Amino acid sequence: MSSTIALMGECMIEMHGRPGHSVHQTFGGDSFNTAAYLARLAGNDLNVEYVTALGTDGFSQAMRERFVREGVGVDNVRTLESRLPGLYFIEADDAGERRFHYWRSEAAARFMFDGDEGGQLLERLAHSDTIYLSGISLAILTEEGRERLLAGLPGIRARGVNVVFDNNYRPRLWQDVEKARQAHQALLAQVDLAIVTFEDDQALFGFETPEALFAFYHDRGVSEIVIKRGAESCLIECEGMRHEVAGERVEKVVDTTAAGDSFSAGYLACRLTGGDVEQAARWGHRLASTVIGHRGAIIELEHMPEMP
Repeated sequence: MSSTIALMGECMIEMHGRPGHSVHQTFGGDSFNTAAYLARLAGNDLNVEYVTALGTDGFSQAMRERFVREGVGVDNVRTLESRLPGLYFIEADDAGERRFHYWRSEAAARFMFDGDEGGQLLERLAHSDTIYLSGISLAILTEEGRERLLAGLPGIRARGVNVVFDNNYRPRLWQDVEKARQAHQALLAQVDLAIVTFEDDQALFGFETPEALFAFYHDRGVSEIVIKRGAESCLIECEGMRHEVAGERVEKVVDTTAAGDSFSAGYLACRLTGGDVEQAARWGHRLASTVIGHRGAIIELEHMPEMP
């Protein structure tokens, strides 16, 4: 029987191009990018569910249809009649680096855990085998929703559910850095596997070295820690062992959107289907190196690579 992973967060209307010119519209968002790639890689070996809230508008309907086409379940997608999805626009330069513009302050996903239905949604997550969320998932929630999530996770985890966290710290989504630190530290006490972008945690906690990051996460009970370092090798600590796995050479970077999300998907797809940490890192590097060679967050199916 396949295990189930529930990924929570915000999928948005994605547009990319040049302002004042024609643009391409699709959908994206860190946790959904990871969910889509995870479903593609794991196939029938894993049930991938998305946890969010959408409206009743045409974009929300098209988004649900996209989830289903990607093999991502929608049973845990709330419908809020008075809300719309968030939107973001990507400008990419010739080197593949991006500039983002967001419209998301009243997006439906912010309210996914609010009210009685929000509590019921959180309770349903206890029937999963694994829960995944990111620092963005944590940041976009209302105060009510974030408090409910943090209060509910210990009970969910006590029922045997593993928690995966990808730090994805975005300062503009938080009231201030101290608020972000408090929320991240509260969450880390309930995390089993952390997939961390080093620069993000440098900005949030001030770590000067990967060793300081490993020690910090280990002290909070995280048993498997993966440090992503862009084009450099990734570092892993698991079961008392340290590992370093080199990345893959990329001839031309077109768009770095979803580079970290796709690495996380590759790593998780391998680990949740029985692979070891070094093989999982190779999967992550292979997928990320492919994704950054194409525009947009989620590449076409025909561009998906073979895993090493």
